[in-house]
Amino acid sequence: MALLPILTAPDPRLKQKAARVETVDQSVRTLMDDMLETMYAAPGIGLAAPQVGMSIRVIVADIGKNEEDRQPIRMANPEIVWASDDDNTYEEGCLSVPEHYAAVVRPRAVRVRYVDEHDAVREMDADGLLATVLQHEMDHLDGILFIDHLSSLKRNMILRKLLKAKKEAG
Repeated sequence: MALLPILTAPDPRLKQKAARVETVDQSVRTLMDDMLETMYAAPGIGLAAPQVGMSIRVIVADIGKNEEDRQPIRMANPEIVWASDDDNTYEEGCLSVPEHYAAVVRPRAVRVRYVDEHDAVREMDADGLLATVLQHEMDHLDGILFIDHLSSLKRNMILRKLLKAKKEAG
C-alpha cells in the first residue's frame, strides 16, 4: 500500500466529472486500499479518487473513531437511489480544503447503489454522519466541493485563503 498525494483547491482537477469504472479489477482494488491508507494517515473519514488525481468514480469512507472501530467502505460508481426528506446539518471539512469548515445541509439518510471491491453490485442504507460523508465524497465525483454548497461570498473567501496559502508554501 502507498500514501497518495492529496490535491487541494483550487486545483482544476477537483472540478472535473469523474469517469465510470468499467470493472473493479486488481488495479481499482489497489487504488481503494491506497486511498484508505491515505485517508487514515491524513486523518480523514472519507476520500474520493479525484482528490488523489484519479478521475474515476471511486470513494472510500470510514467513520470509526479509532482503529478498533474501523469499518472501511469501498465503493465504485456510487449513486444515490433514495434520499430522505429530512435534512441534517453537519460542520463539514475536506482534505482538499484544509483547515476550513462550514455547515452544510444534506439529506439525513440515503440509499446508495454501488459496485464493491469484488465487482458485485450492492446497496447500502446510511444515515447521520455516514450519509453526510457518502454524499460529500460522491459530490467530488461530479467536481463539487463542500464549499460549492456555501454562498459565493463564503466560497470565494475560502478559495482566496487557499490560493494565498499555496503561493506562500511555494
